[in-house]
Amino acid sequence: MKLTETLAPGAPTKAGSIPLSVPEIRGNEWRYVKECLDTNWVSSTGPYVDRFEQMVAKQVQTKHAVATVNGTSALHIALLIAGVQPEDEVLVSTLTFIAPVNAIRYVGARPVFVDAEPDYWQMDPARVLLFLEHDCRWSGGKLYNRRTGRRVTAVIPVHILGHPVDLDPILVVAKKFGLKVIEDATEGLGASYNARALGSLGDLACFSFNGNKIVTTGGGGMLVTNNDEWAQRAKYLTTQAKDDPIEYIHGAVGFNYRLTNVLAAIGCAQMEQLADYVAAKQNIARRYTEKLKNVSGIIPMRCAPWAVSTFWMYTVLINEKTFGMDSRAVMRALGLQNIQCRPLWQPIHQSPAYLSKDRMSMPFAEQINRQGLSLPCSVSLTESEQDRVIATLTELAI
Repeated sequence: MKLTETLAPGAPTKAGSIPLSVPEIRGNEWRYVKECLDTNWVSSTGPYVDRFEQMVAKQVQTKHAVATVNGTSALHIALLIAGVQPEDEVLVSTLTFIAPVNAIRYVGARPVFVDAEPDYWQMDPARVLLFLEHDCRWSGGKLYNRRTGRRVTAVIPVHILGHPVDLDPILVVAKKFGLKVIEDATEGLGASYNARALGSLGDLACFSFNGNKIVTTGGGGMLVTNNDEWAQRAKYLTTQAKDDPIEYIHGAVGFNYRLTNVLAAIGCAQMEQLADYVAAKQNIARRYTEKLKNVSGIIPMRCAPWAVSTFWMYTVLINEKTFGMDSRAVMRALGLQNIQCRPLWQPIHQSPAYLSKDRMSMPFAEQINRQGLSLPCSVSLTESEQDRVIATLTELAI
């Protein structure tokens, strides 16, 4: 059987293999789901939806949370609520999973890609400021891209790998120009920036609870905000914009973005374990960093002094010249030992879905993509399994 078949994401785990990141089910999931089945509250209303929303809002320190069917739908609704219009421009991290960029296109707007910074691999605030201050013009109370003539209305900083973006400079310049800030905190539930929870810093924020996230509902997402009106509007739009509780009267084009009570029940059980899960991820990160620090050609991920990272997906950079092989060769070699790893996402400015005639160069995102490799980091990863990964990496080095 081919390596790609035995270690493909979502495939059954081969005996003795170490998967990249798998869900951790250790709490009240079975009991809460059984309650849903026993009471027939299985669909898109029910007590667990409300409870899940309250738990996430409390964790993130926002007034409101609105559950959605996935993180992408939360981003879509957030952009609509923020007032982003067709042909507006939205700044977004280029080093990210494609979901936030797709959501920008769902509302008819245009992405403006921002390179990563080299230290923590997040959206570079200096490049955001440079674009807004020098490449845009202020006219009639609105900001316009000098080159395209399009209005610039929002910024989506994507907190990747569980580490925060350096947000304060972005928040200051966004306020100056009246731009909305929508945090994509999908990978950062439980992380913080200057002692503030990710998701509480922008105008809106979105989370995902996909299978490999720290907290999972299998699918599912959440939109959070402190704005009462926006929260009400989000609930309205995600439930088909129904205006009358009895009659089928709809005052707007809505969406079937509701989370089911069954999945919310799983989410509640998962949220009860969040602190333990984050602590486990952080411990895994400490062991990797300590044991790999002297391996030539491996650059472990770092955490800024102003940040608390969840280390959602522990990632290293592989320097081909000093390590002796590139990151993809390392991935294949580890795969032959039944150790699953994966590269980071192709920067979206290089994606065939978003290529433009004005081909941009974003050197740091491209370097991080070329050299980056995420190592096994499931919450359930044992020390012996982790030591096996470390030993195999060490043996592969020159």
